[in-house]
Amino acid sequence: MKLTDWNDQSLTQPSALLQDGHGRRVEYLRLSVTDRCDLRCRYCLPRDYCKFEQPSHWLNFAEIERLVFAFARLGLKRVRLTGGEPLLRKNLAELATRLAVVPGIEDLSLSTNGTQLKAQARRLREAGVGRLNVSLDTLDRTRFAAITGRDVLPEVLAGLEATCAEGFRLIKINMVALADTTDDEVDAMTAYCLERGFVLRLIETMPIGEAGRKAGFVSLQPLQERLRARYNLVDGMVPGGGPARYLVSADGSFQIGFITPLSQHFCESCNRVRLTVDGQLCLCLGQHNSVDLRTPLRAGVSDAALEQVLVEALRGKPKRHEFEDQPQRLRRLMSATGG
Repeated sequence: MKLTDWNDQSLTQPSALLQDGHGRRVEYLRLSVTDRCDLRCRYCLPRDYCKFEQPSHWLNFAEIERLVFAFARLGLKRVRLTGGEPLLRKNLAELATRLAVVPGIEDLSLSTNGTQLKAQARRLREAGVGRLNVSLDTLDRTRFAAITGRDVLPEVLAGLEATCAEGFRLIKINMVALADTTDDEVDAMTAYCLERGFVLRLIETMPIGEAGRKAGFVSLQPLQERLRARYNLVDGMVPGGGPARYLVSADGSFQIGFITPLSQHFCESCNRVRLTVDGQLCLCLGQHNSVDLRTPLRAGVSDAALEQVLVEALRGKPKRHEFEDQPQRLRRLMSATGG
């Protein structure tokens, strides 16, 4: 069934806003198109993990499109395609083309590990993807293989080089803070990003699943102050709907972002929810709250009723995460949650 087959009256006017029970506007959806990944990063996915969702449980492109239209009518402005590794989803550029023209969606972006990027960068840009976030924790080939479980750093770097010619508005490099790599590699990564015009973002590990808890926590606060002094950076802003706090050079030519869910949480300004590949709406990355959207979709829910489900779901969005209070409760994997 295509979106145009649904003709019932919408619940809301286009100016309506999604708002949670704590007064926060929700305008950003992180949309997982697969829970599968071709890497096994040690803080994300156990090396022997194989309990992925069956493809029959995945939302199909028509279902995804219909949900994004419903969200957009309620005020959604940003969509990020995530995974797992989203570029493993067959015909992803086709989905991007459909989502890029949804009325009200101002920004379509994608998160990737970069292994498939060289072959798909042009199609993604032509489809309407404007920004990319690429995970890259090290520029050392041996360390990369140890962190991810595969010796594919050259492929990732080749993919990043391919993006430079395609006209993406912004490319961000996501570097997870690891005790045995980050401190002595951040200067090399800074130089790499500065040379190519990429925005570097450093990310604290989160205790999601056993892999996340075993990875260990490194606070970014000391490193943030060291980089501020070393590169003469000041507080600034960079386009995007995410939670990073940025330091920028005086002339604005270089930016470093810090995502600090533990050492300096950003729950009070959270503007996002996540949709898993099997249609579960996760209201908070650091809690278990979720709402099943696949079941009503496949039961033939009307547009008005679907919008009501979304409005009511957002009222249950928690005020803050439980990373510090009850980390053992977070058993799901990051790859199954949606970036």
